[in-house]
Amino acid sequence: MKKGLKFGLVIAMALAMVMAFTACGSGNSSSGSSDKKYIIATDTTFAPFEFEDKNGKRVGIDMDLLKAIAKDQHFDYTVKALGFNAAVQSLESDQSDAVIAGMSITSERKKKFDFSDPYFDSGVGMAVKANNTAIKDYSDLKGKTVAVKTGTEGATFANENKAKYGYSIKTFEDSANMYEDVKSGNSAACFEDYPVLGYAIAKGQPLKLVGKLQAGNSYGFAVHKGKNAELLKKFNKGLKNLKDSGEYDKIVNKYVKKK
Repeated sequence: MKKGLKFGLVIAMALAMVMAFTACGSGNSSSGSSDKKYIIATDTTFAPFEFEDKNGKRVGIDMDLLKAIAKDQHFDYTVKALGFNAAVQSLESDQSDAVIAGMSITSERKKKFDFSDPYFDSGVGMAVKANNTAIKDYSDLKGKTVAVKTGTEGATFANENKAKYGYSIKTFEDSANMYEDVKSGNSAACFEDYPVLGYAIAKGQPLKLVGKLQAGNSYGFAVHKGKNAELLKKFNKGLKNLKDSGEYDKIVNKYVKKK
């Protein structure tokens, strides 16, 4: 009987230790008020919204806003730069908690994702080589090739107006290769979200904006539909606080100058 009691005591103590270790292991290194560390997926390069500076630090409107909102709302996160398509796929498969990547809020995407309040209003611009004098408007693109980046407002606009203007479309995974295709003459022009085009030209891309700027959709922070409602609530609250304090304008104006 004593032997049985001793054995039972040993088992009870072992179970207690396992539970204690399990409790410790379930936490993380979050410095915020919540022990949840969110995984936020983003694009690799979509300047001025996300890109690496000369020191290899990931910066841009999206990255700076996310950092400021997380500080305001006391949550911890890690960023995974996967490329736009891969970032969206990671959210669909629940490998990430959210996406911030200059992602346009569209009715089609709302079927799969819940979006934050809009944090940036964008549109579409057309760019050609700086020395190109033949293309001045969309009507000059008939029979020519237009370059676009997948998942952008520019790609949506290109597909919607392909029949109207009679051009063919070449799709790229990143803006850098899209610009190179225009500079090399393989594509006559590119359609891109105009803040991105404007930033690229200001930073030395030998391109120029032509034609009329087209209205587009706003950008939003996205989570998988029906999931991470608390994170979305924090983002919206933090975004409002940044706008009220003037911090939002300060971040945006750092990358995109107001006219």
